[in-house]
Amino acid sequence: MRIVFFGTPQFAVPSLERLLQERYSVAAVVTQPDKPQGRSRSTLVPPPVKRAAIQAGVPVLQPLRPTGDLFLASLRRLEPDIGIVVAYGHILRPDLLTLPPRGMLNVHASLLPRFRGAAPIQHAILAGDAATGVSIMRMEEGLDSGPVLLRLETPIQANETAGELSVRLADLGATALVKALGLMDTGKMRPEPQDASAATYAPKIDREAARLDWSRQAEALARQVRAFDPAPGAWTLHHRAPLKLFGATPREESGEPGTVLSVGEELVVAAGNGSLAVREVQPAGKTRLAVSAWAHGRGITPGERLA
Repeated sequence: MRIVFFGTPQFAVPSLERLLQERYSVAAVVTQPDKPQGRSRSTLVPPPVKRAAIQAGVPVLQPLRPTGDLFLASLRRLEPDIGIVVAYGHILRPDLLTLPPRGMLNVHASLLPRFRGAAPIQHAILAGDAATGVSIMRMEEGLDSGPVLLRLETPIQANETAGELSVRLADLGATALVKALGLMDTGKMRPEPQDASAATYAPKIDREAARLDWSRQAEALARQVRAFDPAPGAWTLHHRAPLKLFGATPREESGEPGTVLSVGEELVVAAGNGSLAVREVQPAGKTRLAVSAWAHGRGITPGERLA
C-alpha cells in the first residue's frame, strides 16, 4: 500500500512516524511551505512534518495550495494507493480526494460527528466534555462528514490543557490510523455513516473567542484558560493592555466581576460566580512568567479591575 501523507503541525508527526515504523510505504509527504520568522522575516522555518519526513528520507512536496494540474500530475506519478490527512490545514478538492484508488483517510481529533471542524480539541475542553478521542474518517466533499472507520475514546483529565490533550490525541490518532489500515487490509472494515442530526461544530478560534468575560462563572473561565493554553492564550485587559492568563482553577471567593481579590503565588480575580485563581501570566510583548514575578515587577494590587 503506497501512501501520500498530508500534514503540517506537530500533531501530525506521530502518525507519520508510526506509519514508517510499521513499514508502510510512504511515497511522499505533502505539507505547507516553510514560514518566515524573526524580526526581518528572513529565517525560513520548516513545518514539523517536513523535518520528520527529511529525517526519514521521505520526499516532501510543499505547494502553496494543493490544487492545479501540475500538483495533481506530480501526485499521479507517485502512484499512491491511498492518502492520509492529519491536520494539513487546507481543504482538499474533489479531484484530489478521488486521485488515490482507495481514497483519502483523515485522522480527526474528536468523536465524530461531535465537533467537526478546525478546533475540536479546544471546543471539547470549552464544553466541559468528560471524554473525547480520535476518529478515522473517509474523506468526502463535506466538512468532516464522511463515514467513520474507527473511533478511539479517551477521558479528558482534570485541569488538562489543550496542549497536553493534543499530545495525547496525536499518539492515540497514530494508533487508530494503523489499526484502521490493518482492518482495511484484511477486509474487516465496516464504515459507519455519520448521523448528521447529531453533528456539532468546532470553528477556528479567533482572538475574540479567547477573551475572558468576567461575568461568566469561574468554572467556565477556567475551561477557557485551559482550552487556549498554550495558544492563542485566554486574555483580558490590564491597564488597557492585553494580558494572557494560564494555569487557572476556580475558587469560592467572590466579589465584583473582574476585581483582583488577592495577589501572591496566584492572581485571584472575581468572576460572575466565585473567582478564578491564575498561576502564570503573559503581558503583551513579554514571555510567560509566574504571577509572583509579574506582580513584583508591575505592582498589581487587590482592588484593581481587569476588563
